[in-house]
Amino acid sequence: MVGFSGGAKYLFPGISGPEMINVTHWLGALLTIRKIIGVKETAVRAMIDAAAEFVKTPVTLASLVVVGDGLAGVFVGSLKEAWNAAADLSSKRHITWVEKPFKKVLAFAPPMYDELWTAGKAMYKTEPAVEDGGEIIIYAPHLDKISDVHGKYIYEIGYHPLAYFLNQWEKFKTIPLGVLAHSTHVRGGGTFENGVEKARIRVTLASKISEADCKKLSLGYLDPKTINVADYQGKEAEGTLYLAKAGEMLYRVKEKETPKP
Repeated sequence: MVGFSGGAKYLFPGISGPEMINVTHWLGALLTIRKIIGVKETAVRAMIDAAAEFVKTPVTLASLVVVGDGLAGVFVGSLKEAWNAAADLSSKRHITWVEKPFKKVLAFAPPMYDELWTAGKAMYKTEPAVEDGGEIIIYAPHLDKISDVHGKYIYEIGYHPLAYFLNQWEKFKTIPLGVLAHSTHVRGGGTFENGVEKARIRVTLASKISEADCKKLSLGYLDPKTINVADYQGKEAEGTLYLAKAGEMLYRVKEKETPKP
């Protein structure tokens, strides 16, 4: 959760230890994913670039920008220069800008995502284009687990907005920060006031994960067998979006230009 991938991220947290992984992901969570995803210069990017300055071994970066099964660009050079050029191209090829937010999204997470830990991309690459009170359905009929590595912690804490954890820090401070970050990314924005949690949007899971488990995780449940994809297709004008391969493209709403005085 750095804004754009690549560059020094291959070193930090890419091949560094869990402490660096946790702190970078938590910093991204504190900034909130809607404010940094698809943004080139972020505090997380500055942090990992600063860490890379301590690496004295020369590094050459070959940065690829891939669209579907094709190659849109290859940039070779220093860690910073090649990443800069690739991020600029990625911003043009990997972001879909929409005129207004959607009310409901059916986001199909393909079988390449075999855990919700990774299939969560179907949520947080789409949330910026969903209106308050809207819904994202993560449609993954093949998916039957949350995470082999982190599932124990996730079942312990569930999925909640950032404020839920910050306002009860003593209760959650022993949970790995990367797990807390994942929880907030998949649940999205929201508030926690006077013991009451209010999420910005609804997140519903349509998978092999049971209704009881979804309830325990604070996610909505939908039986994937009841979903007819055709019911969601071609209805963008009505506020409904179907994504056939969610997690690949970032969806954002175009910013309205401020009228000149």
